Amino acid sequence: MTQSDFSGERIAKILARAGVASRRQAEKMIAEGRVDVNGRTIDSPALNVGQTDLITVDGKPVQAAEPTRLWKYHKPVGLVTSDRDEKGRATVFANLPGSLPRVMSVGRLDINSEGLLLLTNDGALKRRLELPSTGWVRRYRVRVNGAVDDAVFDPLRKGLTVEGTRYQPMDIRFDRQQGANAWLTIGIREGKNREVRRALAAVNLVVNRLIRVSYGPFQLGEIKSGQVEEIRAKVLYDQLGSHMAPEPHGEEPGKISRKISRKISRSPRAANPAHSLRRKPKRGGPKKPPAKPS
Repeated sequence: MTQSDFSGERIAKILARAGVASRRQAEKMIAEGRVDVNGRTIDSPALNVGQTDLITVDGKPVQAAEPTRLWKYHKPVGLVTSDRDEKGRATVFANLPGSLPRVMSVGRLDINSEGLLLLTNDGALKRRLELPSTGWVRRYRVRVNGAVDDAVFDPLRKGLTVEGTRYQPMDIRFDRQQGANAWLTIGIREGKNREVRRALAAVNLVVNRLIRVSYGPFQLGEIKSGQVEEIRAKVLYDQLGSHMAPEPHGEEPGKISRKISRKISRSPRAANPAHSLRRKPKRGGPKKPPAKPS
């Protein structure tokens, strides 16, 4: 047993942060015998590796973790949020610009939904941003068929259970009636599979268009359907608590993810996503000019 068995970080976490796969997918790859450490095939993710260990996946060396990056993508209707689809349907990842590195989606949008989908090259960041404990609101513009009364949404605002699945209280605003349809704005914090559609169906409303317009502090904005826009490093730092690795002070790759995780858990935006993004004024007010010599 090497020294790395007792120090370093879990192999699946290293693979996720290097952008090879999500942590869960990395554990599956290990179980399939596709991962070698120092020339030995491993079959369990219960192994810590250090900076001197050589890791290969399918015979190819795993490169050091790249700087953490995040993109906004305007997902069109008709694409599956998956690397590959068993039914042969078009996927998000097959339609991304070729200039992007290997990326993973933060959560999913179903084939009939459109709008903001966050993409990252950091599996640890992906996992963290998907956790309901971040408190980040996913906000949607939703069109439903029929004339509606605002009171119909009361069960959703209180939270309800549909076929054994519990949905937490939703933030619902009735925007306007437009002919045979009505437009709503809905905010949720968990993002369970087809949550908005299933919850609305429980109050006899059929969704015929669903657009995600924001995920936490990140907005869809004016990005056109099918386009990708990278979130600038400064914005990523401001929102998540660290600049993209590698750090200028020599921090090892991966500290960014731990710092981001701590920042998210402590941030007032996690408890209240509507918290102001403006910087707090410095205490003490403006400095007084120096006194003139007598």
